[in-house]
Amino acid sequence: MGLRWTDVNDIAIALEDAHPDADVVNLRFTDLWHWVQALPEFEDDPERSNEKILEAIQMAWLDERDD
Repeated sequence: MGLRWTDVNDIAIALEDAHPDADVVNLRFTDLWHWVQALPEFEDDPERSNEKILEAIQMAWLDERDD
C-alpha cells in the first residue's frame, strides 16, 4: 500500500526529497495538495484531504528540515 493522507511523517520526508528548496513556511495549501498527489508512492483519494491534514504535513515537513 502506498502513502495515504494519514501518513503525515512519511509524506513530509518524501516532499523534502522531492522539493528540498521549497519555502515550506509560505507554501500555499493548494500547492502542497498538488505536490502530495504528485508523489509517485501516493495512492489516496484526493478528496480525503482537508486543511487540518495539510497543516499537519506542513508542520511535519518543517520538523524534518530541523533534523
